[in-house]
Amino acid sequence: MLEGMYTAAAGMAAQQQRLDALSNDLANVNTVGYKRVRVAFRDLVYTPSGPGGRPGVTEGSGAAASAIGRSSLAGALKQTGEPLDVAITGPGFLQVRRPDGTNALTRDGQLTVDARRRLNAGGLPLQPPVRIPNGVQEKDVAISPDGRIDAGGANVGRVNLLTVRAPDRLSPVGDSLFTTNAASGAATRAGAGTTLQQGALEQSNVDIGDAMTDMIATQRNYSLASRAIDMADQMAQMANGIKK
Repeated sequence: MLEGMYTAAAGMAAQQQRLDALSNDLANVNTVGYKRVRVAFRDLVYTPSGPGGRPGVTEGSGAAASAIGRSSLAGALKQTGEPLDVAITGPGFLQVRRPDGTNALTRDGQLTVDARRRLNAGGLPLQPPVRIPNGVQEKDVAISPDGRIDAGGANVGRVNLLTVRAPDRLSPVGDSLFTTNAASGAATRAGAGTTLQQGALEQSNVDIGDAMTDMIATQRNYSLASRAIDMADQMAQMANGIKK
């Protein structure tokens, strides 16, 4: 009976993790370039059952949730008309420099100009840095599909578009930023199929309808696992009463 409680408790913990991921997705439904979390379930350890472990018969310990990365599906494009807004079409990322000196990748194309006249994405400077000359207004900045940046009619740099072998395996570090790892592969220059669209932004790829449906199903599964614990507890009480 204790095994049944343990299995149900593991199920509750797994559903709670999935619920947390869905809640985070819904909270970021309006975040530019946000990618929804993908959650999967895996079996916990199986062991032979019965005294001495009867061959061919095993008992499981329930299931556990595990995040398997972020969805790489593109979000809808929203036309803003702002000259420093860029949306990435195709697989690719912008590269920015973090405060600790490391680079990160992002799909957030809401660019701004900081006090040093550098172009920032998500509050972090583009890498390599691009500076807008003094006196040049935002409306005089033109960004071509291949990333070339012209300010006041003069070329001032280029937005590097990078990609990785497995974008869904990138490590999220918050604020729509990702870092590469062994599973994702190193960042390399994106191909010709990846371009920029000035005056637009990529929205979150979270589908509210799907997320709400998944949340309802998750809550019901959590409730069923909770009832299983109650039933196991009642059975234990009955067994203890029989012994008396």
